[in-house]
Amino acid sequence: MAQVDLGLRAKYLEPSFISSAPRFALPLVIGIALAFLGQLFLVDAIGPYYAKICVDIGINVILAVSLNLVNGFTGQFSIGHAGFMAVGGYTAGFITYYISFRTWGSADIHGGFLGAGDMLYLGALLVGGLVAAGVGFVVGLPSLRLRGDYLAIVTLGFGEILRVLLQRTNDVLFDAKEIAGRSLPSLIQNIGGALGFTGLPYYTTFFYVWTFVTLTLVVSYRLKESTYGRAFLSIRENEIAAEAMGINTTKYKVRAFVLSSFFAGIAGGLFAHEVGTSLNPRELGFQKSFDIVIMVVLGGMGSVSGAVLAAIILTILPELLRSFAGYRMIIYSLALIIMMIVRPQGLFGVREIWEFWRRKK
Repeated sequence: MAQVDLGLRAKYLEPSFISSAPRFALPLVIGIALAFLGQLFLVDAIGPYYAKICVDIGINVILAVSLNLVNGFTGQFSIGHAGFMAVGGYTAGFITYYISFRTWGSADIHGGFLGAGDMLYLGALLVGGLVAAGVGFVVGLPSLRLRGDYLAIVTLGFGEILRVLLQRTNDVLFDAKEIAGRSLPSLIQNIGGALGFTGLPYYTTFFYVWTFVTLTLVVSYRLKESTYGRAFLSIRENEIAAEAMGINTTKYKVRAFVLSSFFAGIAGGLFAHEVGTSLNPRELGFQKSFDIVIMVVLGGMGSVSGAVLAAIILTILPELLRSFAGYRMIIYSLALIIMMIVRPQGLFGVREIWEFWRRKK
């Protein structure tokens, strides 16, 4: 009987890597190829303004889909997501800025596509994501034992504490000799303070943003369809019943929180190195976290495609309303209120967009 149970578990609950790898790798390869083609042909065709909007859309998609892992899949309510974005952004910015000075004597872009500078940038994004994930574990382990409003208060407090700490740092150093004469740990305090971390190299491009968008989407959807995703959704629907069925709810919530923080850190690193942006603590405070929460709620709590569509809409809508500068925020807020009245469950609820098509067919 034990052998039968183990066989059934291996067949139905834990799919082998060999059988699931193609379903993971194929969309990833296609997405990276499309991102590369977009960088080659689309960016020049649409111009710098619309190219920046596409980059902003991609970063918001990563933020919305990553927060959906916590607020949508497990049913928690975190409103400090911009804090993890700030951790990843400042970590990646510190690495690319000061290591570039220590290596090449300036923070300018070095090398061409996938050159030495790009490799440093990609490594900085990965380190920023890992540091954000570590911070997410430290914050999530004690706080995710709480529920509802208490968790929201803890995450909000974390974001505000981080913002204040970043504002109390020293100005960025611009002198190559002074930077070379100090150790990297001693430079941690020199990340801009209230003025923000300025002078970062603009490594972020359409290709890198949409490559990480592809990775985020594939991981999130595959996770949703896995046994881990079913455990997440069971916690969302009824945490007490999930515990009664033997699910360690705290462990699963912390895992979702850490993964969400990792992708938020990646998005922060992409944002920090984007043309026309300034890595400022005031821009990564409560308002930014609230904007991300709106994207998740508008798209549907638990829907990956819904979070993507909401991120696209809420990134484009303020740009479309620029001609109505005096009434832009009124129209924006009114549109959100009407949407919540008409579709309180969000655009897609917990389902994906293709599930509606299948049902109709």
